[in-house]
Amino acid sequence: MITQPHHVPERLALLSGSAADTFLTEGLLMGEQVHSGVDLAKVVESLPEDDARWSVEPIRSLVDDAMFAFDTERTRADAWLAPRLHATLRLTRREAADSRLWNHLALAVAPDYVVWRHLSESSRRVAAARFQGPADRQCFSRLWWAAELFRNGSDYEPVEVACGNQDLIHTVLRRDLIDHRPTAQALVRLLKSGEVTTGREINGLSVAISAAGATVIYDAFAPDEVRDPAPLRDWIEEAQTAPPVSRHVLPDGPDEDPAPEESVAALTDYFTELFETAPVRGRKRED
Repeated sequence: MITQPHHVPERLALLSGSAADTFLTEGLLMGEQVHSGVDLAKVVESLPEDDARWSVEPIRSLVDDAMFAFDTERTRADAWLAPRLHATLRLTRREAADSRLWNHLALAVAPDYVVWRHLSESSRRVAAARFQGPADRQCFSRLWWAAELFRNGSDYEPVEVACGNQDLIHTVLRRDLIDHRPTAQALVRLLKSGEVTTGREINGLSVAISAAGATVIYDAFAPDEVRDPAPLRDWIEEAQTAPPVSRHVLPDGPDEDPAPEESVAALTDYFTELFETAPVRGRKRED
């Protein structure tokens, strides 16, 4: 198993897809050999030096702690790391949509974590998309976006629940409807209650939700409140002086109002009814 590059940058930067391709070697994807980091540092675009958010050390420390704590159950690292990565790397959605940032984090800062977390036991290989790929596949962007979409205001507890189920992340994160906060929180409640648990059940429910969404507009049925951008701006500005996130208790996200309880409860009930007739492969039904 590889270690971190000999040269780890002090600050995050932007690494284009074409530049990243050079470093996605077969040795790296097999987890056998990592680049030194020196040549990669020559092809990045720098981020503003006066912004504390781009410091690498807090993120590198987090992934080191995750690898130590979850070495025997590596999938469990997602639920621990997602809220802490989000609270450490305080981004706007526009910034988080720039894949060049995630390319740099995966290839320059923590390629060893990507291999540790995603090396397939069957093929003994890491999919290249875990380093440079879509937001729902790339190792770090998928965690950041899961935290962004499943947090309930400042509360990251729903993120832990969501990221504790790999099928939910794989199946639901890529669907546009999850950006509707009451929908995200209703899905978390179904997981917590044990109503939905297996991958087949989650997939079947997500298909039913998407199909129903063609005739039921969730914003009208279960409206969300207009979000005030000020708390997010303040939270990002506080990154300049924020201490490292706790390893033992969940951090706090932006001081935003949670999703309206009435809307979450209404959708939880509605999705429960949908699930009763959802196309779950292998589920037996009584007449």
